[in-house]
Amino acid sequence: MPAGIARYAFWATAFTTIQPNPQLAETKVPDATPGLIEQHRLSDEQALLARVRYNRLVDIFTGVACYSLQNHLRTTVEGLGQIETDEIYVGVDRFGAQYVFPVQAKGGNDRLSVVQIAQDLEMAASKFPALIARPLAAQFLEEDLIVLYELEREGVDVRVRREEHYRLVPPTEIADSDLAKYRTRVPK
Repeated sequence: MPAGIARYAFWATAFTTIQPNPQLAETKVPDATPGLIEQHRLSDEQALLARVRYNRLVDIFTGVACYSLQNHLRTTVEGLGQIETDEIYVGVDRFGAQYVFPVQAKGGNDRLSVVQIAQDLEMAASKFPALIARPLAAQFLEEDLIVLYELEREGVDVRVRREEHYRLVPPTEIADSDLAKYRTRVPK
């Protein structure tokens, strides 16, 4: 873990990477990615972030109205040194509470690191102290299957609080049976 400019500290932690649970159910979402973006997209983290943004997956996942504030924030955090966050969203819920959602993203075979999430939490506390910090991570599981995680700190460890799998599909591929299944997921 960074511990200042050109300094590092070792932490004993149970987990170092975050990996998708292959047994989780998928939720189909109508793909709203613009055709031109879809035609020219790659499979890297920027392509992943674009698809998350165009399909409003952060809003869907968190239940908060969210707005992309900045991507690739490179900043300095006291006690850590320089860090980079892939994208930052800010949002407001129905009660007026405001949030900051730092997002780490990984495409291809890259793995999400708990160190990045811990850095995002420190950055959020430093740069957005009045907002509620909810760190997120996104990862391609397949070309049109995106995994979103909400994470939290538990002591020095970073743990997965929630994980969802979203399959981006043409709207015509969402059947009435899918909609009936999704209705049973809504809390009563």
